[in-house]
Amino acid sequence: MLMKSGDEPATLIYGPNGFRMVRPGRFVPCAVSGEPIDLEELRYWSVERQEAYASAAIATARLSGQS
Repeated sequence: MLMKSGDEPATLIYGPNGFRMVRPGRFVPCAVSGEPIDLEELRYWSVERQEAYASAAIATARLSGQS
């Protein structure tokens, strides 16, 4: 069976002003909640930790050590 690129999460390299796709996909999982984040909706990530977050609140909590 052929798999579409949207069937699996993308692999990204996060930079300070954007991200670069290493493996195609349409989403990445939130590092805290595991919730899938469509790449078109991805707004929050950590360059240092190389992980994505589903919301500003989740990113703030994670980066302040609360999660």
